[in-house]
Amino acid sequence: MSTETTSSVQSEPADASGSALSRSREAFISHWGEMGTSWGVPRSLAEIHALLFIEGRPLCTDEIMERRGVSRGNVSTTLRQLSEWGIVTRVRIRGDRKDYFEAEQDVWNLLSLIVRARKRRELEPLLAALEDARALASDAEDAPKEDRKETKAHLDRLKSMHDALRRLDRLSDRFIGRGGKGLDVAVRLLTPLL
Repeated sequence: MSTETTSSVQSEPADASGSALSRSREAFISHWGEMGTSWGVPRSLAEIHALLFIEGRPLCTDEIMERRGVSRGNVSTTLRQLSEWGIVTRVRIRGDRKDYFEAEQDVWNLLSLIVRARKRRELEPLLAALEDARALASDAEDAPKEDRKETKAHLDRLKSMHDALRRLDRLSDRFIGRGGKGLDVAVRLLTPLL
């Protein structure tokens, strides 16, 4: 997704009628927020992303604040984070001076962007920490004979964890490339096996 686009889309008012569609949107937003918290993502961040995704159209900061009942500062910080992850883009609407935001709508690309962001924030630092821990433990190989067995077992556990995570890292690189299509292909190939 590009960083900023210009759109001729006109903003539509929120569906406040309590219709089945409105209830469905709220249910999706709520469940996405719950899932986000289980992943360690703030609920408001997950819910704002869900709102932008499920609406399928650009929303301005004021509308997001009103719809989610959160402060301007919270919305601003959240939109900045979502933009950094690449899953939300700032757009301009002709004739309107406000900034609008829209979520990535291609589900496979969206999942790819989320995996890439989590990989960068979690997996890569963990791999570096494991390498550091292995380097520290390898210094203990010169330890007294009675400690060598424990040191070797410790190094073997670290190596096993590092190797498994490195494979996962390489696999995720393959899947998150090509705009998320690698992940789509992998899921399609693996689905018959489930």
